[in-house]
Amino acid sequence: MSRAAPAQAHPLRGILMIMTAVAMFTMMDSMAKYLSRFYPVPGIVWARYAFHLLFVVMILGPRMRLRLVRTRHLGLQIVRGILLAASSMFFFSALKFMPMAEASSISFVAPMLATLLGVFLLKEKVEPARWIAVAAGFVGVLIIIRPGSGIFSWVAVLPLATAASFASYQILTRRLAGVDNPYTSLFYSGVVGTVMLATVLPFEWTTPKTVVHALMLPAIGFVGGLSHLILIRAYDQAAVSTLAPFSYTQLIWVILMGYLVFGDFPDHWSLIGIGVIMASGIYIATHQRLSERQQRAELQESAPGG
Repeated sequence: MSRAAPAQAHPLRGILMIMTAVAMFTMMDSMAKYLSRFYPVPGIVWARYAFHLLFVVMILGPRMRLRLVRTRHLGLQIVRGILLAASSMFFFSALKFMPMAEASSISFVAPMLATLLGVFLLKEKVEPARWIAVAAGFVGVLIIIRPGSGIFSWVAVLPLATAASFASYQILTRRLAGVDNPYTSLFYSGVVGTVMLATVLPFEWTTPKTVVHALMLPAIGFVGGLSHLILIRAYDQAAVSTLAPFSYTQLIWVILMGYLVFGDFPDHWSLIGIGVIMASGIYIATHQRLSERQQRAELQESAPGG
């Protein structure tokens, strides 16, 4: 999401909010992984978006009313929603078969794929150093899914498909930034995901077997909706390039939750790969912030009277 720095920036507040949001994403993913042991993934993904939509309408509907649904680019909102729902479908499927840390880490190449797509679709300029960081990120993925490991199978395609879908979603989000209200985009994400997954729900739905499971399904949607709201509010406090490096704290939560809840802990090669991906992503985000500062300085120097 490419958004300019807010008029009244509160970087520390934004950092705390984005760290809270990604911790909540990990909570949502943990519930999805647990439920995937008992239920078909499409039903879990449908619940994620249906209750997300309910949460957004309950919280924002009374205040925004028709402004919540008003969009200048309905087609882009629909395609964006399809891409996000597909990303969730791929990722929850990956969690069914893979440890959380490895699946999450591979999916974190999305910002690197977004860099590539930005070059071809948005004609963005990328410096050589950022190309090196992108290449390093993909090397990190190869380290994680190295031949001979239990992860080197068709299953590894799922988090890569997650990253590709989410990167495309990010590109469309950039196109909509400053055009549609971000809360409107959040609303349409819920609508499209709910409708899209409802088409397969009659064939993929299993009634919850326990009260705990029945409560976890709406909890996934509510936690997802709330975490996205917090994420949007974080971007109101500070620039994306300032906050992006802190989104990688999610991998710390993922490793911790994977170990405590599912007994999975990455081996040393996977930890190296995770470290490479984190370092590459943080470098790309940090370098973007430096580029923005340089562009602002150049604009100030070229301004009349500057």
